[in-house]
Amino acid sequence: MGGRLQPVLAGVVTALVGFASSFTVVLAGLRAVGADPDQAASGLLALCVASGACALWLGLRHRLPLSIAWSTPGAALLVATGPVAGGWPAAVGAFLLAGLLIIAAGLIPALGRAVAAIPAPIASAMLAGVLLPLCTAPVRALVEVPRLAAPVVLVWLLLHRFARRWAVPGALAVAVVAIALTTSGPARLDAAPVVALTAPAWTLPAVVGLALPLFLVTMAAQNVPGTAVLAGYGYRAPLGSALRVTGLATALGAPAGGHAVNLAAITAALAAGPDAHPDPERRWIASVTAGIGLALLGLGAGVATALVLLSPPVLVEAVAGLALLGALAGAVTAAVAQPDAREAAVVTFVVTASGVSLLGVGGAFWGLVAGWLMLLLFRRRTATRPVAEPPEEEAAEEAAAPLPSRTG
Repeated sequence: MGGRLQPVLAGVVTALVGFASSFTVVLAGLRAVGADPDQAASGLLALCVASGACALWLGLRHRLPLSIAWSTPGAALLVATGPVAGGWPAAVGAFLLAGLLIIAAGLIPALGRAVAAIPAPIASAMLAGVLLPLCTAPVRALVEVPRLAAPVVLVWLLLHRFARRWAVPGALAVAVVAIALTTSGPARLDAAPVVALTAPAWTLPAVVGLALPLFLVTMAAQNVPGTAVLAGYGYRAPLGSALRVTGLATALGAPAGGHAVNLAAITAALAAGPDAHPDPERRWIASVTAGIGLALLGLGAGVATALVLLSPPVLVEAVAGLALLGALAGAVTAAVAQPDAREAAVVTFVVTASGVSLLGVGGAFWGLVAGWLMLLLFRRRTATRPVAEPPEEEAAEEAAAPLPSRTG
């Protein structure tokens, strides 16, 4: 009996950890691009149901532990982007277009390969720049609301040391208690699930500044690492099928406010690893259970949104930032791993993190453009650099010349 229940329990844990560790990021992102409370709750519900449906379909079809989640880096991108031209309808249009692009990547292998061909340092640097503003929120919260933020950070530190899997859910629980003890206004904790549909609209700034970066971040920071995690446990992910299914779910969920659904990267190991079941052939049960659990948790999206609205915004962002610190560390490490692309990666990171908006397009797009240009410039300079040895007289003069002093 224990062996039969093991993958089910692993799936329940995967759903709880996945939802509790990053739903605040989703709500903060949807609110940042113009969603009202009901639209944000609807978006969270749509993402949970869409993720659950995809996990159920893919798990039963392929008998593989294909965990599905919302795009946490994509939600952080929404926070970094902020309001777009055209408001919430234009953001919904960007979500829909991102879903169609994901479908296209599943139908056209060349498009998927083109995304995978983006230099890893540039993609990682853009992701790091997107995550940085949220990851500084715990520091700001400690200064602005120290009595609320200090217990949250302390619990996160302790659990991160002794039970890392539960660090963010534990910090979230402490934040909920702090909100309940310090809130005097009425709480809508009986909020029922709500579906608020919005007709999509399209504006050029939203397409260029939100839809394209959302597609790239979701592919580079979720789908590609998700397949790598599965490969690490001996599974070959059916990437084309997964992209088509999750892209369709993203497109269908966009009018309800869902921004992106994809292969899980952070929680994928919980369902694909040996803790889910000693027999690799039985671990798909964990991912299917996780999908069902996440869909059921989506029914509490209204309550989750109500709790978020009761708290100081910086406290919600602090919990989200704690959840993303690991992702930021991984992105920074990957961005500077290659010495020949390090400067281009730093330029990408700086431009993205600056939050600049030019022609209505946010910093993520311009960071990617700046990094590409920097990389091309340095590669061209390296390619055109003369390789011939200098004449003997010039070489002698160079050897005799004093070395320049280093001041920086």
